[in-house]
Amino acid sequence: MPLGRDELPVDTIELARFMVGKYLVHDMPDGRISGQIVEIEAYPVGDSTSHAFQGLRPYNGSMFLERGHAYVRLTYGTAYMLNMSSETVGIGAGVLLRAVEPVDGIALMEARRPGVPLRDLARGPGRLTVAFGIGQSFDGRDLCTGRDLWIGKGEDEADPIVAATKRIGLSREMHRPLRFYLSASAYVSGPRRLLLPLFTGVSDV
Repeated sequence: MPLGRDELPVDTIELARFMVGKYLVHDMPDGRISGQIVEIEAYPVGDSTSHAFQGLRPYNGSMFLERGHAYVRLTYGTAYMLNMSSETVGIGAGVLLRAVEPVDGIALMEARRPGVPLRDLARGPGRLTVAFGIGQSFDGRDLCTGRDLWIGKGEDEADPIVAATKRIGLSREMHRPLRFYLSASAYVSGPRRLLLPLFTGVSDV
């Protein structure tokens, strides 16, 4: 079931927590790929590690769109990262989808990542985009349409147990607990020792 924009929290940190347990879906001519989002990072307004920190640029315009739009960026020259814009039009911020537990189209994911265990098909932001067939052409895509690439929710989903800890892969601003993940999920990325939760709410960040 597609998520409407009015269901998405405006605040970046609240949005990141809200998105844990939701679904990423890519409908393609050869079938549907989907998975449950189990890990996501917040890059709020004023965060010096955010691609929007230096203001609007030719490459980051999607981060300044209304919440719920894809921001896809090639990172380190090797891997695409899928982000989703947050806040309101003209405010640059977003959340990074870091890991997904595969649900539909596993064979299609395996064709893109041959020889990879199920647990690792979309465990990590670069792996996720390869498994889901997401590249630069999806930058700016509205993820609230229910078409092509979109975000959704289960029909009768229970509130997930969400934990938060420090972000990884950064050289600064790593002290804030802005990485949210589905507690006890085996599909969360990074070393297990870094998953000791700092808290399970969204305050004091």
